[in-house]
Order: sequence, then structure tokens, then C-alpha cells
Amino acid sequence: MADEKKLSASEVRKTIGVSLGAAFGFVIALMWNEVVKGGLAVAGVDMTSTDPELMGWLGYVVTAVMVTIVMIVLIIVIGRWGNK
Repeated sequence: MADEKKLSASEVRKTIGVSLGAAFGFVIALMWNEVVKGGLAVAGVDMTSTDPELMGWLGYVVTAVMVTIVMIVLIIVIGRWGNK
């Protein structure tokens, strides 16, 4: 028991940073999934639950781009925080 390794604050921050980065990446993937499904619906390839009209699909594209930018910024900020 004397050989137990204690976690440092730096290791905890790094682990949290990596976990949050992965979670934000997952959010980005979910958003782009909707964009792709909507694009397929607009093209008539597959009718999905999304609005199969061009304006509905463009709304998904704009939302996905904005969420991607915000999530990338958060990944960078948290990555820097985790590396302190």
C-alpha cells in the first residue's frame, strides 16, 4: 500500500481535458450526422426524419458549422487548461 501513486492536479486536469475534448468531438459528429442525412433527403436518396427541403437542410448546415466552431474553441481552451 505504500507504493500507491497519488494523482496530481495536473494529471486530473489533463484527464478531464481529454474527456471533454472527446465529448465535444462527439457533439460535432452528431451535428454533422444530421447535415448528411438532410442532404441525402434533399437529394432524394433517402427520406429521413429531417425536413427534406433545401432551406431546412441549410439550417442544419449553418447550425453544424456554428457548433463545430464553438466546440473546437472549447477543445483548444480545455486542452490548454489540461496541459498546465
